[in-house]
Amino acid sequence: MSTCPAVIPVVVQGMTLSLGLIVAIGAQNAFVLRQGLRREHVGPVVLFCILADVTLIAAGVAGMSQALRQSAVLARALALAGAAFLAVYGWRALRRARRVEVLQATTGGARLTPLAALGQTAAFTLLNPHVYLDTVLLMGNLGARQPDSMRWWFVAGAGTGSTLWFVLLGFGARWLAPWFARPRAWQVLDMLTGLTMCVLSALLLPRAFHGI
Repeated sequence: MSTCPAVIPVVVQGMTLSLGLIVAIGAQNAFVLRQGLRREHVGPVVLFCILADVTLIAAGVAGMSQALRQSAVLARALALAGAAFLAVYGWRALRRARRVEVLQATTGGARLTPLAALGQTAAFTLLNPHVYLDTVLLMGNLGARQPDSMRWWFVAGAGTGSTLWFVLLGFGARWLAPWFARPRAWQVLDMLTGLTMCVLSALLLPRAFHGI
């Protein structure tokens, strides 16, 4: 029972960071939205996206935790790089909030086979170099900084965020599509994302100078 209050902030941090990184206008989200609108192989597509995120994040946390133990200099350098990345990401999100963008999914074309749908999902997910920067390096870096007993709670929180987003995007596509077509909605979302990332950057930055 005593560990529950300590677990909650770690889970929330993992979930918040995961949502901040994946809730954006991009090819993967557009494809999941398309499948949801067409009601075509939604379950396998959503499940693949979730499993890919969780696997990459877990691999990043495991690898980064070992790297951080081996070198204090590397640990501080990664903390500084992570803080800088979050600050830049937040700044870019705040800049996007000034522009008019929408997420639209093309629903035309031939019906995909289950294998073709999974193949396209894998391509949109794994051939995007940013996915490795976001999950393995950034989230792995932040997750590895948690106490040993909390690291996998961070992964669980990140997985929860990924699950919530992709389930909502795939299975709630018909309800969400009009919302995604509203520029104002994305401006508000980008504003919240930008502020969240800047706060996380500020929380991480002191570790670059004071160690772990």
